Amino acid sequence: MVLDLIVIKSDDGFTAEVPSVKGCESWAHKEEDVINKTLELIRFYLKIPGGRKILVDRARKTGNTTVYKLVFEKYL
Repeated sequence: MVLDLIVIKSDDGFTAEVPSVKGCESWAHKEEDVINKTLELIRFYLKIPGGRKILVDRARKTGNTTVYKLVFEKYL
C-alpha cells in the first residue's frame, strides 16, 4: 500500500497529514518528530503491527510543502 504524507513548514513548526486517512494529522516543532507522530497514527488507524516496517520516501518539495510516500504491506 502507498499513501501520501504531506508535511507543511510554518513559522511555529511542522504540520503533517495523510489525506486519504480521515483525521490523520499532527504537529511538531521538528520535521522528523511530525513524521514519527504521523507514522504512529497510521499504525493505529490502519492497525499495522509495530514490527511491520513503513518506508518513508521523499517524493517532492515545493516551497514549504514536502510530499512523502509511505510504503508498507497491509495485512488484514
